[in-house]
Amino acid sequence: MTLLADLLSTVFERRYRQPARKGQDNRPIEELACDLVGSAGETSGLALAADILSGFENLSDDKKLVFFQYLATAMNIDPESVRNTLDDYERNPSKSSYRAFLTAAEPRRQELIRRLNRVPRATGALVRMRADLLRMVKTDSELAALDLDFRHLFASWFNRGFLVLRPINWESPAHILEKIIAYESVHAIDSWDDLRRRLQPTDRRCFAFFHPSMPDEPLIFVEVALTKGIPSSIQTLLAEDRTATPEDEADTAVFYSISNCQAGLASISFGNSLIKQVASDLSAELSGLKTFVTLSPIPTLTRWLQANDAASDINNPDESKAVAAHYLLNAKGHAGLPYDPVARFHLGNGAIVHAVHADADVSNKGREQSNGTMVNYLYDLPKVAQNHEKFATTKEVAASAEVRALANSSPVSQP
Repeated sequence: MTLLADLLSTVFERRYRQPARKGQDNRPIEELACDLVGSAGETSGLALAADILSGFENLSDDKKLVFFQYLATAMNIDPESVRNTLDDYERNPSKSSYRAFLTAAEPRRQELIRRLNRVPRATGALVRMRADLLRMVKTDSELAALDLDFRHLFASWFNRGFLVLRPINWESPAHILEKIIAYESVHAIDSWDDLRRRLQPTDRRCFAFFHPSMPDEPLIFVEVALTKGIPSSIQTLLAEDRTATPEDEADTAVFYSISNCQAGLASISFGNSLIKQVASDLSAELSGLKTFVTLSPIPTLTRWLQANDAASDINNPDESKAVAAHYLLNAKGHAGLPYDPVARFHLGNGAIVHAVHADADVSNKGREQSNGTMVNYLYDLPKVAQNHEKFATTKEVAASAEVRALANSSPVSQP
């Protein structure tokens, strides 16, 4: 895997050597962007792109916002031209009329972003640029269309076919391990010893997706525990004094933490491919593994109860489980999808709600989110595709009989 990653990185980074330049072009960044879109020369285009990217990262937030607003307006589509070319294509469908329509329908800023991506290490810079954009979209609705252009291009550039799966272990480079610590967003890694406990024992695994043009930046990673049986507590799973399970005795792979690493890649989905690839690889490596589950938080349970005036005394473990089961099966958000984001993710991947556990995360974060309740999502590999298709079509939450019985016993009845 490492050899393949290195080869792909070489292919991507061989693209264009940075041309020798006498000095940076210090004109306004908007003027440079306009010139880059109109540039026909490859060498001059590379120099302009490099100046734009380096210049952007040194701008203040106010000036970044001005640049984004320029892209959103001056480099937008011309609706009249789109209408006219579409009318022409409808009257006379041909290669030339269709090309004219496509040209009119694509804003110039998409071509700008593509040209910026021609220089070495540009992809990472553009991901950081979109992270800045996402911070500002919240306060400027005109930028939403610009973000859609970034998403459209990133969906192609970060296609699964370009991603490289790498195992992360205690022998991985220190700068990668530091990023695993920094990016862990589910169960904080408190120290290097804590990280060692998650990577070094033979019953622990970690895998990350990398992109060849960002070889030192994990995009998403998953932490896996090999166990006998399905665990019901994250503290037990991560205990300092636990006894490691021998590989040949493990029958269950537990995905207990999945962390997205790049803010600029929000809404670009990798998790589906990551879990399925890791499950497939582990299944091939360890024939004794028969069960693939998560041990997942329920991050919005308390918030939902409070918003619906449905809070009850869920300090009782049985009641906590019943309330959580009802929430996972019946609480709906946008477009009739589950209210809980983790549920949407795993159900959308083809998993089912398998079991609910009270007092499964007794950390402060776990108590605040769900009174410590956690859930197992089961990935039944032969049925994943079927479950995914059914969920996408009907939005019905697939769940075990045990979870359905729990939901029916819930003291909370709000939908």
